[in-house]
Amino acid sequence: MTERPLNLSPPWAEVLGPVLRSPELQALAAHLRQRKAAGIPVYPPGKQIFAALDAAPPEQVRVVIVGQDPYHGPGQAQGFAFSVAPGVPVPPSLQNIYKELQADLGLPASAFQNGDLRGWARQGVLLLNAVLTVEGGAPGAHQKLGWETVTDAVIAHLSEHFDHRVFILWGSYAQRKGAQIDRARHAVLSAPHPSPLSAHRGFFGSKPFSQANTYLAAHGFAPIAWEQHGG
Repeated sequence: MTERPLNLSPPWAEVLGPVLRSPELQALAAHLRQRKAAGIPVYPPGKQIFAALDAAPPEQVRVVIVGQDPYHGPGQAQGFAFSVAPGVPVPPSLQNIYKELQADLGLPASAFQNGDLRGWARQGVLLLNAVLTVEGGAPGAHQKLGWETVTDAVIAHLSEHFDHRVFILWGSYAQRKGAQIDRARHAVLSAPHPSPLSAHRGFFGSKPFSQANTYLAAHGFAPIAWEQHGG
């Protein structure tokens, strides 16, 4: 993306600059421009594509939650995996995340009145989709176009330069990112995707939130206040 690395937070701009300037990513940028010029909606808006990285510099990341690709409905995607802005109806996948969170930590349903997860980002939770853009009504439309090299680089950097981070991988697409993670240095928690199609195959009952906090505490980090999710 020729226009975005300069606006990306400086630590991530340094890490990802070479990848974003690669021919593959330049071709992806051209593809996105062509689709938009053809009147096809691309989500999230351009200025929000890197929002999750802007909100979580590498040294502040304690937990990485990896999803698949952004929500594909109008007004949903805001650049943070699984998150939607206040006032936007909570999508089914996030409803299931909240159900698991309530069961895992014994939190009341009243703690989750909207789908805004930016409060997690402020605590060092990187809400990273494996693919950073999508077309309206077409989930998976931008898979295998180049975004995977960017998010691979993000995960590899965190794995190589830091210790004792927690990587939560939901769904097979996200779990492929596990190849970038040194499991001797980090915790990797994998489960089916929280979508209604797969949540009952092992997402429910996986207890990722308590496991993450137990691991963080064991290595001298403060736990994540998961109930403090709202932006």
